[in-house]
Amino acid sequence: MKLLNNVATSSSGFVFNPMTGEAFSSNPVGIEIMEALKAGHSEKEIIEKITSRYEVDTLIFEKDLSDFYRMLKSYNLSNDGE
Repeated sequence: MKLLNNVATSSSGFVFNPMTGEAFSSNPVGIEIMEALKAGHSEKEIIEKITSRYEVDTLIFEKDLSDFYRMLKSYNLSNDGE
């Protein structure tokens, strides 16, 4: 998955889609994921980064990441490919 190039994120959790004018907020982990997507990191790299940094089970995080991807798509913040 790729985050759309023009989506703006801030470390405070602010997310802005200039194509639609919509703004959202995210928690710090969500911002980390979006920044990793913008940097071109793979799903595997994101899973390794988050599970090594936070105390979270890999299988649980994989499900959470899948849910997060669906949310990004529903808000038109990502492309259709994964």
